[in-house]
Amino acid sequence: MEVVGARSSNASGAKYECLLFDMDDTLYPLSAGLNLACRKNIEEFMLHHLGIEGTEVPKMCLDLYKECGTTMAGLKDLGYEFDNDEFHAYVHGRLPYDALKPDPILRNLLLSMPQRKIIFTNADKAHAAQVLSRLGLEDCFEGVICFETLNPPPPEAPSADHANGTPDDDNDSAGESSETTISGDAINDETKSKTIFNTAKQQILCKPSLTSMLAAIRIANVDPNKTIFFDDSARNIASAKLAGLHTVIVGSSNLVPGADHALSSIHNIKEALPQIWEAEEEHLDQIIQSRVETVVLA
Repeated sequence: MEVVGARSSNASGAKYECLLFDMDDTLYPLSAGLNLACRKNIEEFMLHHLGIEGTEVPKMCLDLYKECGTTMAGLKDLGYEFDNDEFHAYVHGRLPYDALKPDPILRNLLLSMPQRKIIFTNADKAHAAQVLSRLGLEDCFEGVICFETLNPPPPEAPSADHANGTPDDDNDSAGESSETTISGDAINDETKSKTIFNTAKQQILCKPSLTSMLAAIRIANVDPNKTIFFDDSARNIASAKLAGLHTVIVGSSNLVPGADHALSSIHNIKEALPQIWEAEEEHLDQIIQSRVETVVLA
């Protein structure tokens, strides 16, 4: 699937060219309750699907989250084997999405920003689609960098025909490359896989690892010096700063290590960061009106 394209010139001359947003507990408040529901579902998955002792589950769930970025990544590191899609379906498929309501204020803010806007979440693409749809923001972002983006399935083993040097019957040209070219810097799916999978054992790549931040910067094809990263997690903010991004902690009025700005709510963004609109002040009557499809980068 197509990913985000080359650096846009729409905000030519602007201090910032791209805005990179976390999604959960950033575009909507923690009080919505999805965070607690998600943790409960993860604990139930650990108990019923992985057979982990019930008395150990809560602490183990939290410890792995702290140590590995997500509990899922921690479980994989410990050697637990389970299907990624089944895990996400169990953990996110039963969330109380009805708690999320359309947010016209945030929508108008996002559409008035001249920069490219991209979601960067540890969640899977189905969850991202649900959240953005419920909030009425599905057409406000150029793309979504999600679990599947950073953790694509490993390349399939070649078929017997290919192994013997015989092309498939439906392949009209044996010499034609099967790689999917991505818009932008001509990065392709195979190149992306080689970049992310550099060990024989597949590990989950996710925030707050510096590797995941650098991968997102590369995939989105942005200049970190002209990109602002919004997230509710202090450790994600610290990692983003190490990657060279400008940073905003959301959901707190106090700065955390690595944060350049603090927003108690994402709705305060215009008051706290008026410079986002500076390059377009003379074009405020040309706020984007057309609907665009948010592309999941997976």
